[in-house]
Amino acid sequence: MTTTPLPGHPHFALRDGELFAEHVRLQDLARDHGTPLFVYSKGAMLAALAAYQRGFAGRKAQICYAMKANSSLGVLQVFAQAGCGFDIVSGGELERALAAGAKGGDIIFSGVGKTRAEMRRALEIGIGCFNVESEAELEVLSEVAVAAGQVAPVSIRVNPDVDPKTHPYISTGLKGNKFGVAHERTVHAYQRAASLPGLKVVGIDCHIGSQITEDEPYLDAMDRVLDLVQAVEAAGIALHHIDFGGGLGINYNGDQPPAADALWAKLFAKLDARGFGDRQFMIEPGRSLIGNAGVCLTEVLYLKPGEQKNFCVVDAAMNDLPRPAMYQAYHGIVPLSRGGDQPQTYDVVGPVCESGDWIGRDRALAVKAGDLLAVLSAGAYCMSMASNYNTRGRAAEVLVDGARTYLIRERETAADQMRLERPAF
Repeated sequence: MTTTPLPGHPHFALRDGELFAEHVRLQDLARDHGTPLFVYSKGAMLAALAAYQRGFAGRKAQICYAMKANSSLGVLQVFAQAGCGFDIVSGGELERALAAGAKGGDIIFSGVGKTRAEMRRALEIGIGCFNVESEAELEVLSEVAVAAGQVAPVSIRVNPDVDPKTHPYISTGLKGNKFGVAHERTVHAYQRAASLPGLKVVGIDCHIGSQITEDEPYLDAMDRVLDLVQAVEAAGIALHHIDFGGGLGINYNGDQPPAADALWAKLFAKLDARGFGDRQFMIEPGRSLIGNAGVCLTEVLYLKPGEQKNFCVVDAAMNDLPRPAMYQAYHGIVPLSRGGDQPQTYDVVGPVCESGDWIGRDRALAVKAGDLLAVLSAGAYCMSMASNYNTRGRAAEVLVDGARTYLIRERETAADQMRLERPAF
């Protein structure tokens, strides 16, 4: 048998011309579960996590999976069983983390718009830390905690004004972004937090963006955060932990982000040099753990030639794979089996009634109606951002573990979508 791993996707490989996830032929999964279908490799998830674990060997550190990247329960269970905590940004994500087996103390609550109800629920289950994103939030959280007879553990998310050199929609650490407390207001915010009766200061937090592919933004942000740690502690406020967020990119189209263990070797060298190497550290990776562990299988419905463009119409759409429409993002697209036809150049598009409903532009594909394709790097920010636009049901999901498969989400039906609706007349 001839085996050829897909570049950048070592747990997906062509075997005698057929695409496999670990030891499972993807054609078989499409036949058994239909399309569109998301397929995740457990081995790929754990391999990505292992790179962070190597980088943190011998350090006091906690890895909290940023579940906004993909919050499917089967995915969360893999990371929970591997020892991860969770970074959440909503009350719904809190309930998902608990359902996946997380303990309250292993959960970090981030996000700029926490409601009082979400705060109360998080306090009720013993949340590990609130990453507070504004001075106004400090006041509200203290009120909620006092009313509940509790003290809320807080870390303030600081905005270091560092350019992550990524898409502007996923840049979060510049002055013009909505996230975090301004660098120059940080010490004042900590002094206010320390004075409020419902709060206990436990750490400092920073997150500068997503799909970052260079070392320099992390190193620059670390310097600015460590300067703030010194300033805050000089004001008499101890910081138990330092949280550097996530944001490490993956290979979508020849991108070359640093490996997680190599990046953290550089970051710890800086931490050690500045005397902070023995602190408790927390990080919140998301995309880099799940992004390249997932593919979306889709069937070719029609080939539509045109004067200016040839279109390959598939049954997956922008409601399943929103990143191209939102960010003009690139996803690799490959057939599940190699054919002998001559490739032609197509725009790969979906059935949704929007010109923005495209999956890939100008792709060389040898396909015909009825063929199956895999959209690569689909583990992150696809199912978690999926919608029911055009009353399309969300796709089914399958987790592959070696030769075993688990249906972790059933395909959504029209009845599922209408279950909570009521006729007006």
